[in-house]
Amino acid sequence: MTHPSPVGLFLDFYGTITSGDRDTVEAICQRVIEEHDLPLAAGAMGVQWGRRFFALIERSNGKQFRTLLDCQRISLAQTLSHLGLEVPCDGYVEPFRRYMRQPRLQPEVVDALRAIELPICLVSNADHDDLLAAIEHSGLRFDEVVTSQQVRCYKPDPGIFRQALTRTGWSADRVLHAGDSLHSDVAGARAAGVRTVWVRRQRRISDLPRAEPDYTVADLCDLAVLLRRLRIDRSQAG
Repeated sequence: MTHPSPVGLFLDFYGTITSGDRDTVEAICQRVIEEHDLPLAAGAMGVQWGRRFFALIERSNGKQFRTLLDCQRISLAQTLSHLGLEVPCDGYVEPFRRYMRQPRLQPEVVDALRAIELPICLVSNADHDDLLAAIEHSGLRFDEVVTSQQVRCYKPDPGIFRQALTRTGWSADRVLHAGDSLHSDVAGARAAGVRTVWVRRQRRISDLPRAEPDYTVADLCDLAVLLRRLRIDRSQAG
């Protein structure tokens, strides 16, 4: 099927524009393991925590909405309870909030964003103030920002993408969404009728494959090349 040239780009932030949370998650897990002498590796515990986190955010939309930090705290407590440990988790998840507010950029991001000629709307599973702090910390600028806390809806629920379409005024067939998660980004955007680009980052701690992307790229420089090619191809076809 031939699609019209995109007029805008939806873009994930954490893990796509910034480094992922793997190092932070595994550092938290390692601290818990050492303090409570748990018999497993930090990476394995991180995967267990991540699966409970994904499951929880999918139950935290609308009237059941919880902030991302609350979802991290609750899912960590669930993970520790499964391991026979009942302890307060507020102190353990505080490094995660520091990561959310001051993440490192992926190495190619600045050059790649300069090369992308389309307007960009961030679509992010994030507590709103934390994402705004991270954007300020990064020195980057975007045309629009839509967060899960604003719309009380987490990817992969398509509602957050529909809200982004409403906010930008773009039609679903004229936008692409790019992100590093097959579970959250690809499945969610496709459910909203938006074409998808999977940014295949190598340092994800875990994911839950649920959908096939329309395109796959290695990083955001490859994304810029793809977007330029799509626009050229469509202009020549017209």
